[in-house]
Amino acid sequence: MQKDKFFRDIENVTHPNEKLIKTHCSYCGMQCGMNLRVNTFSNKIIGVEPRYDWPVTVGKMCPKGVTAYQQTNHPDRILRPLIRDDASLKGTKEGFREASWEEAYQLIAKKFGELQAEYGKDSLSVFSGVSMTNEKCYLTGKFARVALGTRYIDYNGRFCMSSAAGGFLRSFGVDRGSTLPWTDIHETDCLFIAGSNTAECHPTSMFRVWNVQERGGYIIVVDPRETPLARRADVHLDLKPGTDLALANGILHLLIENGYADEAFVNDHTNGFEETKEVVKEFTPEYTSLLTGVSAEKIIKAAEIYGKAPNAIVMFARGIEQQHKGVDNVSAYTNMALVTGKIGRPKAGVATFTGQGNGQGGREHGQKSDLLPGYRKITNPEHVKAVSKVWGIKPEEMPKPGVSAYEMFELMEQKTIRGLYLLCSNPAVSAPNLNFVRKAMKNLDFMVCGDFYLSESAEFADVILPTVTWSEDEGTVTNIEGRIIKINQAQKPIGESKPDWLMQVELAEHLGKGKYFSHLKTARDVADEFRLATKGGNADYYGATWDKIDEQDGVFWPCKDEGDQGTPHMFLDKKFYHPDGKAKICALPYRPPAEEPCDQYPLRLTTGRVVYHYLSGNQTRRIQFLNDMCPEPYVEVHPDTAHEYGFEHDEKVLLYTRRGKAVYKVKVTEAIRKDTVFVPYHFGHDESINLLTIAALDPMSRMPEFKACAAQMQKLPSKKVL
Repeated sequence: MQKDKFFRDIENVTHPNEKLIKTHCSYCGMQCGMNLRVNTFSNKIIGVEPRYDWPVTVGKMCPKGVTAYQQTNHPDRILRPLIRDDASLKGTKEGFREASWEEAYQLIAKKFGELQAEYGKDSLSVFSGVSMTNEKCYLTGKFARVALGTRYIDYNGRFCMSSAAGGFLRSFGVDRGSTLPWTDIHETDCLFIAGSNTAECHPTSMFRVWNVQERGGYIIVVDPRETPLARRADVHLDLKPGTDLALANGILHLLIENGYADEAFVNDHTNGFEETKEVVKEFTPEYTSLLTGVSAEKIIKAAEIYGKAPNAIVMFARGIEQQHKGVDNVSAYTNMALVTGKIGRPKAGVATFTGQGNGQGGREHGQKSDLLPGYRKITNPEHVKAVSKVWGIKPEEMPKPGVSAYEMFELMEQKTIRGLYLLCSNPAVSAPNLNFVRKAMKNLDFMVCGDFYLSESAEFADVILPTVTWSEDEGTVTNIEGRIIKINQAQKPIGESKPDWLMQVELAEHLGKGKYFSHLKTARDVADEFRLATKGGNADYYGATWDKIDEQDGVFWPCKDEGDQGTPHMFLDKKFYHPDGKAKICALPYRPPAEEPCDQYPLRLTTGRVVYHYLSGNQTRRIQFLNDMCPEPYVEVHPDTAHEYGFEHDEKVLLYTRRGKAVYKVKVTEAIRKDTVFVPYHFGHDESINLLTIAALDPMSRMPEFKACAAQMQKLPSKKVL
């Protein structure tokens, strides 16, 4: 392949006893290109090199990416199945013994069978994650509905990407996390970034972000904290956590009022403009300022910059999505692009920063409680018929829709759900209102966990199945742009660990459902069935063969057949996925956060990431360099607030809400609002901030409100010196 003049070809720069395996990072949705260095004598991964030929990140990697290879041969790896013989020790690391795969499979089949015989098929549940390949995500949905026959399956993307999905579906009729390729970003005239600490959460995007300003363009940032990105922004809209909907309505009010609406685009390609115009009429800069805490002058300036920009991209992340009105927030910010016609062309559109490695593909192909492969709806008889044919079952055998992730824990607490198969997720850290969630997990009759480390959630399991890391298997994932890419195996599985897809094939045999799975001998077999199952759906991957992915540096979906090269830019024909072909501009009245500050809890608590850790920290807290850089959580407090409470920097304080409490060191910083405190969420056990967060759910996405709740702090008693 001809290299761009800015690329370097490093494929031959290796030691004679090494080989380079082309692949991608295991962490966030950037899926940065990398070459894993493998010792040809030991066949073990020993290092990593960036890939300068990868067009999305062109050699950029973050601290997590350059140390990701250290997961694979880490001493904490679980190498054989573990069985707990003492149920009284659930919720601890104790009471496990090593077992053979056959003993583990037989025990699981026996216990699952007994529970379903006594309490029905829906007494079992599956909770999965989207750091797996598309093939594993697909097969997990099939396993739940065919091998177990249960309606109760959901996934950790419910705590991450579900509001983005809901907003895009409502506005466009389809959910793809970006309407344009990432390589367009640095060529636009304005980036409007809401609720994303991009420099820490997606740092390998930043060279494109800074290039916008270097070319004379503008950056507008919405965030209650002065993040590194906000510090350099042309406008920083420092709003109160949970007030994004008011801010988006206020910006839209000014875009309409000041003549920036594209009337031809609105009339020809959208519905809902007049109703929306009426709703946002009251959101004057002054009224919006009152609700959000952002000055009217900043709101006016932001609207003017975005309105005047020839091309602009609206981008957002969990800051706006992890709210009990997250779907409304997504649609409200999307309204800006639709009203101004800045969508459906290069250098303009809407995108969300995907948090998990396969946050896009993992939500499209059957792990969600109401979805089947290809983004088909389980409530649509024609969709059920199409997938049932691929699976070899009768349509009437397809289970009905289940419930969302948090609602499954409610059913566990009520004993409606009695068994759980958990894989690729750590809800004992990542779920809201953790005291309740941990109690629900402990309440299960039988729990199976697939993981390569003994996570906080695995401590509640009766059986732990040792899975492989990303570098020990192969398959596809769908990155932040909607580009399907290939993960390649660099090392054979260590110990007795197995890929999740293989476990499910073998476990299905023990459950008496082998005829539906036994033909799947390799990851590529799963891929071929997976592509077929998506054929004809909105998220159509049928034409995205592994060979084409390699040839093209990835394939953007939809890709409907072998002659289709994929779809880097969505809606170029101005045709959207609603039945009438039009997008929907959504009229969205403002709703405040579910829990506002009061005399008893006067502060606003929000949560987020740091650059050195990923999700629950189950992986990154074990990597020495990353843990050294951020070994413990902290609470960010404004100097005026710290002075009011009498706190010193690095002093330990008690932070609490109506749901729980935890002790954190104070980090005094001017980079946060005076009425707001911030804690990173990557830490487990008694340090987890989700002991304090609220489980108020979005009515559409069922996303919990991680980003806003009422909190209070107090000094800890001084220790007496004897």
